[in-house]
Amino acid sequence: MVMAHSLFQVLKQRHPDAIIDVLAPAWSSALTGRMPEIRHAITSPAGHGELGWGKRRAIGRDLRAERYDQAILLPNSLKSALIPWFARIPRRTGFLGEMRYGLVNDIRPLDKSVLTMTVQRFVALGLPPDATLPPDFPAPALQINQQQALHSVEKFGLSTDQPVLALCPGAEYGPAKRWPEAHYAEVARNHLQKGGAVWLFGSEKDDAVCKNINRLADLSCANLAGRTSLGEAIDLLALSDAVVSNDSGLMHVAAALDKKLIAIYGSSDPGFTPPLNQNSEIISLGLPCSPCFERQCPLGHLDCLNKLLPQQVVAALDKEPPNKEHQP
Repeated sequence: MVMAHSLFQVLKQRHPDAIIDVLAPAWSSALTGRMPEIRHAITSPAGHGELGWGKRRAIGRDLRAERYDQAILLPNSLKSALIPWFARIPRRTGFLGEMRYGLVNDIRPLDKSVLTMTVQRFVALGLPPDATLPPDFPAPALQINQQQALHSVEKFGLSTDQPVLALCPGAEYGPAKRWPEAHYAEVARNHLQKGGAVWLFGSEKDDAVCKNINRLADLSCANLAGRTSLGEAIDLLALSDAVVSNDSGLMHVAAALDKKLIAIYGSSDPGFTPPLNQNSEIISLGLPCSPCFERQCPLGHLDCLNKLLPQQVVAALDKEPPNKEHQP
């Protein structure tokens, strides 16, 4: 959803009076609510992986009253094309995906050698069929309510009196995208020794990982995993001074908040889903076996992450931002 914000911005640039509604899972409302281009976020009626034919037909029929002119389908699945079809939206734009003839009637060709990044593919769907992708399309940029952010600080008993380092050690996809907990802990200890504060972010599934990092860092971090809503996590990340993250959703959130970001890549491809802000640095060993795109290391050693040492991340954190490096 974060990368889709580039598309929404391009649509508004091209059609300032356009009304944009988004149909997406309920969890994404914390993101769409921070995108001013969006009028309404409509909750998708079916869960992940669920066909939900009846549910999709019902909401599609309800949406007929909106008289939408166009639907842009970002997922390539067949089921994602059902609601716009049920809603009788006249122009349904998307890539062919899962043989969606008829469901998608404005089929765009996908040349993966040209549109190498996910965000490029999203933006291309918002352009005329014969248009060339602009090289300078806007990066995702989430808006933050400062009062809400400060309320979250108070709610969780945090302080921003010291420089805050946010660590996002989770990755929903699997272990082959997760930098070792001991490496995260060493980065945390380094920042704590310099007088900073460390906040650990993640979902309930990441709680055990974050607890272990905190234990290895002498219980000196604030473990927020599973305690915050996504909205609260976004607000708190906005208050941090720097972020270290695996290739994950929170990494893209940090980039959309334009934070100083160190993004760690193992099994995934930094060229396909990179952070899109200027203040980020990608760290990847670029081993011959990566990217493998596997959930578990097929070779059993996870060298792409185990051999990516904490000192490399610490050195990246210690660099001055580009706009400061060249100041006299």
